[in-house]
Amino acid sequence: MCAVRRKSRAYHPDRVRDALLAQVEHVRLAAHALTPEQLARPAALPGRDVSSLLAHIAGQIDAVPRLLAEPAPAATRPALDLDEWAVHPGAGIGDAPEAAGDPVEAIDAAAEELDAVLETAVREDLLLPHRFGPMRGLDFTVTRVVELVVHSDDLTRSLQSPVRLDRGALAISVRVLADALAAKAPGNSTELRVPPFVAVQCLPGPRHTRGTPPSVVEADPITWLRLATGRATWAQTAATGRLKASGERAISLAGQLPVLG
Repeated sequence: MCAVRRKSRAYHPDRVRDALLAQVEHVRLAAHALTPEQLARPAALPGRDVSSLLAHIAGQIDAVPRLLAEPAPAATRPALDLDEWAVHPGAGIGDAPEAAGDPVEAIDAAAEELDAVLETAVREDLLLPHRFGPMRGLDFTVTRVVELVVHSDDLTRSLQSPVRLDRGALAISVRVLADALAAKAPGNSTELRVPPFVAVQCLPGPRHTRGTPPSVVEADPITWLRLATGRATWAQTAATGRLKASGERAISLAGQLPVLG
């Protein structure tokens, strides 16, 4: 029997817009507070320093106005949704070229350009020419929220001081990655819980129909982001107690990580 495709989660354009603007501002303020010594510090991402991480973030912000400036695709319907974007090999990589020049100035410029076009970008009837296939403008803007939240946490890990995360942006990011896991490994044998934002069922196996599934995996939002994007491993997070897993199927979820391609 064919698996029934889950109904895609709906994201309200106003909430996506507000979340992205808020997270861009948090990153911008954090960038302006950095000293030259901090900019030169190795980043938590291999092969980068903090300066190049900021340049990458600027490129991710600028991706929205850049795609809006390109010719619209000939297609009349999207070929790529959020689940497919998340698990596609190289998701996020190549969505935007890295900004050149001073990275802090580049973030300022990208934020200004984004602000000018964001009302258009979150239109549900707009298609953008993504390199993986035509994508709704609203969905692509959601991917920028995910990128900004994940890279804000990269900055936090790099600087050993927290970069503020907008609650709405964090909620969107957690849900996108949880939904992508459920699409990647469909089933009802295991429940992933990331309170207070989302719970999804996944992994094939016996369907549980009364109350709590026999296998449950639970993590806080930041731990889930790091697991889903390959920033942390199952063993690391389980050892610290930030990941809780129960039931015979729960460990199978480890084989589906990371989620982001």
